[in-house]
Amino acid sequence: MPPIPGSGLAKGLAVTLRTMTKRTVTAQYPDVQPELPPRTRGVIGLFEENCTVCMLCARECPDWCIYIDSHKETVPPAAPGGRERSRNVLDRFAIDFALCMYCGICIEVCPFDALFWSPEFEYAETDIHELTHERDKLREWMWTVPEPPALDPGAEEPKEIAAARKTADKLRAQEDKAAQEAREAQDSRDAHPDRAAGQEGQE
Repeated sequence: MPPIPGSGLAKGLAVTLRTMTKRTVTAQYPDVQPELPPRTRGVIGLFEENCTVCMLCARECPDWCIYIDSHKETVPPAAPGGRERSRNVLDRFAIDFALCMYCGICIEVCPFDALFWSPEFEYAETDIHELTHERDKLREWMWTVPEPPALDPGAEEPKEIAAARKTADKLRAQEDKAAQEAREAQDSRDAHPDRAAGQEGQE
């Protein structure tokens, strides 16, 4: 069936009329901050304590906008007779946001959860060279990273949290056992004060 002459014009006018009858909404930025979606890709925050300088993020970055410098330090043995170990120490971690295309590959490939998305977006500069932000600025943005969403009711607990909870429970059990033994010893001394005094006199 051929289109009715003028139907396209009628549809366009209908859209215009519907828009004209709607109330105009003006965003009062910057006086009123916008409500951003929870998964907004603003800037990348660095949790420096988790970074092991594995260089995986820099190697996988398609724009080569991540710059990392480090040096090696010798760590003394943890126990007598052990051998010394060497570890990487982070000297510089910078991201050039003039090159970054916000793909998120660096965050996805980081095996130690050192990089996170922050919703901060107000970091415009008058000089393009100032868009290269060092680790101090990236660390400041880390504290603006929102809390992760809650797990589904039937989801498994993350392995990292389960391992940390297991270690904490083990330490708590050891502390409780030591406290119980201390209480039993104190109760024994309170129940037999003469015996405790005799032991102290022999000493």
